[in-house]
Amino acid sequence: MRPPVCAICDVDLEENEGGVIYYKKRFSDKVWDRKMNRINGVGHPPYAEWFCGKHYDRAKELEDLTIDKALTKIREEEDEK
Repeated sequence: MRPPVCAICDVDLEENEGGVIYYKKRFSDKVWDRKMNRINGVGHPPYAEWFCGKHYDRAKELEDLTIDKALTKIREEEDEK
């Protein structure tokens, strides 16, 4: 797993703050899963990302999207603030 750093604001997560969200898998994510299963590999899935307490709830609301769409939406919303 990648270290717990927010995908939106690059803040290091404190213990019990925020968390990781797993998004809807794209075709490439399914390919990655199959490869990891085949080689007994481990790693941070390309469809998962860490979020700090400030961004976690919004990120969780968008977990039915693919990660690229969710991150774009959250970043656009942040730019509007």
